[in-house]
Formats: sequence, C-alpha cells, structure tokens
Amino acid sequence: MRKNLLGLVIALSCFLVIGCGGDSEKDVLKDFEKSINNSKSYHLTGVLEMVNNENSYIYDVEVSYRKDDNFRVSLTNQTNNHEQIILKNENGVYVLTPSLNKSFKFQSEWPYNNSQAYLLQTILKDIKNDKNRTFSKTEDEYIFVSSVNYPNNKKLVKQKVVLDKKINVKEIQVLDENDNMQMKMTFDKIDLKATYDENYFSLKENMDSAIALDETVSKIDDIIYPLYIPENTKLTSQNKITKADGERVMLTFSGDKAFTFVQETLSITKDLVTIPMYGEPTVIGDTIGALSDTSINWISNGMEYYIISDILTEEELVMVAASISSIPVMK
Repeated sequence: MRKNLLGLVIALSCFLVIGCGGDSEKDVLKDFEKSINNSKSYHLTGVLEMVNNENSYIYDVEVSYRKDDNFRVSLTNQTNNHEQIILKNENGVYVLTPSLNKSFKFQSEWPYNNSQAYLLQTILKDIKNDKNRTFSKTEDEYIFVSSVNYPNNKKLVKQKVVLDKKINVKEIQVLDENDNMQMKMTFDKIDLKATYDENYFSLKENMDSAIALDETVSKIDDIIYPLYIPENTKLTSQNKITKADGERVMLTFSGDKAFTFVQETLSITKDLVTIPMYGEPTVIGDTIGALSDTSINWISNGMEYYIISDILTEEELVMVAASISSIPVMK
C-alpha cells in the first residue's frame, strides 16, 4: 500500500512539474510548437541589434499576429526614431513609411520565404527543418542551435534559440560560420493570448495611427558613395540633376560588375500613396528596402536610394547597399 502511494506521488510530481523526462529535446520542441500553433494571436516586444561591418543598428521591435496570416512588425531605429512597419493582411504585404505618407505593396510570400528573428512561426520552422540541430539545457534555459535561411546574406548560417523554462523565447542570436554574432533579438514581453481591434491590421488604420516625423530634405549637400565596390569595377560618371521638388544624383560604375547608384530627395505626399513593388522586403542598415533580382531601393533620413544592375546577384546588391551609410565619404 505504501509503495503504491509512493508511486502515485512520484507520478503526480512528474505530471505537474517539468522534469522526469519532460525536458528532453523532443518534449521541449513539442511544447514550443504546441504553444505557437495553439495561439490564435500573439504580441511581443523586444530589441533587435544588427551588426553591419563595424556598425551596429539597434531597433525597438513590436510584433503583432492574428490567425489567417495577419502580421504587423514595427521597427523603430533607436538612433533617429525612424519607424517603418511591415504589414501583412488579406490584401498583400506592405512596407509603410509614415514620414512620407507612403506605403509600398509587395506580392510576396513574406514572412515564410526566409528566416525572421522576431517571428515565432519562422523561428520554429527553422528549428524543425534542421535535422542536424543541437539541443542543450541549463538550470534556467533550453537552447536550440539550428541552420537558418537568409538567401541574400550567406554570412548568416545558424541561430541560437534560447527558451526559458516556461518555453517562452528569451533570445535569438544569428551567427556566422565562425560563431560571431551578426544579429541578436532580445524579447521583453510575449503575450500568446493578445486581442486586437477588427481594423488593427488594415493599411489605413496603421497609416493614420503612425507617428509621422518630417525627415525630408530638399537638396543633396554631400554625395554618398558605397564603401563596397565589386572587383574590377569603378566609378566612371557622376551627374547631379535638379528636379521640380529637389535633386537627384546618378553614379555609374562600370566594369565586370557594372551598376548604377541613384540618390534623390523626397517630399511628403498630401494623400496616402501606395506604390506597387517587385521583390521582397529587406532590412538594409537602418531601414527596410525592396530587393528584386535586378535592383534594390530604400529610404533613409529623407533620401531615397536605388541600386540597379543586370549583372549583380541579389546578394551582391545587398552587399553594396549595406556598405552605404548616411555619412558621406570621399571617393
């Protein structure tokens, strides 16, 4: 009788407390997957740090999700308070730039076509897709290390996913092949039972409620040059053009990897403008841009930038774009 009672106590303890085999890799992954799949909506906040050569960009991140693939990701640069929003609803994928009263619409499979360090679904997908993932645990944490899918940045090869004992994500580190951290997402709050108003994920609602800072400029005082130029390629022409509402500079690079780099001033539109875009939303330095197979363009500090080439690969387009900062440098 006493043995049976002791066995019952042990069984209940194993059921009520994580342990007794409940924190194996299989069990933790199963619980992590269940928590995400059972969540009809979630809201999370945190801080994203991105390393670009010797520079670091730090964003305040806010993510909202509601079932049937409604996503809203707000990235606010801590340095200049510039906010951009990636929005996905039944009408498509948008990148919103409230400071210019503009949105850019993509026909895209985002966010499922590559890794995203701030979205629970893609974090889980990367872990499950890697049959060679590793798992470890400490007194306070569970840790998965898996491969990642960043097709336009081959430097990013794996991620370290840190969960607390309640199976909530604490931190994501994206690493290169030498285990150097290139990206870190630290989660502050996660609510797996969030509720949202009916129009929370609508384009108009988000543009109307966003804080629009006037970041426009009317002239180009200093021309900006890329710090990375492919081998056997050089600057061969430079032209400044006066527009009705500002200026445009065109730099032509000729050689084995020829491309054109355009920078121009922007103005705020009175009415909301939605511009169709080809390609994918892509984080470039301090902002979000649009990447296609022949071009990449983005807006930063009141200026718009384009890189156009029939020769550069998408990865090379990103490399050139990532080497351009808002600080002008001499040729």
